Amino acid sequence: MKLSDRSGSIEQSHIRSMTRACNALGGINMAQGVCDLEVPSVVIDAAKRAMDEGINIYTPTEGLPVLRQAIAKKMKRFYDVSIDANQVLVSDGATGAFYTACMALLNLGDEVILFEPYYGYHRSTLLSIGAVPKFVRLEAPHWELDMNALQAVLTSKTRAMVICNPANPSGKVYTKDELEQIGVFAQANDLIVFADEMYEHFLYDGVTHVPALSIESLKDRCVTLSGFSKVFSITGWRLGYAIAPKEIIEVMAQFNDLIYVCAAAPLQMGAAEGLEKLSDDYYRELSAVHQIKRDIFCDALKSVGLIPSVPSGAYYVMTDVSRIAGSDDFEKAMKILEQTGVASVPGRAFYHDESGANMVRFCYSKPLEVLEDAAMRIRKLC
Repeated sequence: MKLSDRSGSIEQSHIRSMTRACNALGGINMAQGVCDLEVPSVVIDAAKRAMDEGINIYTPTEGLPVLRQAIAKKMKRFYDVSIDANQVLVSDGATGAFYTACMALLNLGDEVILFEPYYGYHRSTLLSIGAVPKFVRLEAPHWELDMNALQAVLTSKTRAMVICNPANPSGKVYTKDELEQIGVFAQANDLIVFADEMYEHFLYDGVTHVPALSIESLKDRCVTLSGFSKVFSITGWRLGYAIAPKEIIEVMAQFNDLIYVCAAAPLQMGAAEGLEKLSDDYYRELSAVHQIKRDIFCDALKSVGLIPSVPSGAYYVMTDVSRIAGSDDFEKAMKILEQTGVASVPGRAFYHDESGANMVRFCYSKPLEVLEDAAMRIRKLC
């Protein structure tokens, strides 16, 4: 059978290919963004209880009311941002929420700005629906916003932009001033802003998260994307959500119904219970623990002449590996894996050109003893 034209626009995730290579060697997988903390018992217990109580059938495609309300309360609790529950769509992961948002808001040929290094699934999703990614480079190590570069890629076809905040893979956390500049730009050019805020609770060195919805110029043109995979360490549950104006959510829900039907009912109950019952200390501990892990691993990289762009948020570190032998990023990542048993992701996964040729990304969200083992292995890198 002949494949569709769109199938040629999607390539295998480099994260998954490096994971397979790591598994073949029995190494430490610091390629895939799996948060290895223990799942909070309140989340697990609520999901089990829901199963026992018969909450196992289809839910409304928008999500169970209890979870949509809990998400709305969470926005008020953490950010003093008021939204209605009917502005929330629960989907199969934040990737599912992004896909339904793109289907609802973008047309074939629309141009969408991505800040690079970008999250590969954002680019792949855009390509899969026939949108055209345009790239604005943020430079290591500080990844500062360049409004002139943003203006330079604007055309009459530009429809939207994607912000990942805190950013995967760079760990950049956008300041309020940067978001306000983006808001003015979006408003002046009538652009949609997709704000992926999956890592909102992973913040270091006193940095705070400013949600896009708190910016006056963005609140009516923003689709916020987030989820529970990282914050509750439940990547396999595939549970995420979007927040947008009610009329946009209604259209997104139609695509959500078509593609996913609904998110798993008992798992939604587990997430709702987690949002309601976990204290602020839980979220503070997430940041504190991951800052310790960040420092352990970045110190190991520095000790062998590798240059990390020390992140302010999320749990990844982009690292300059120029000193490692190899003609490109893939060979360098494989050399590190072969010599140390530690897997990373080649920089090409996050750039549209050759700019990642001397970069790799590590994920340091690992149990402390595993991370210390990885750091010890990296220190032996010759």
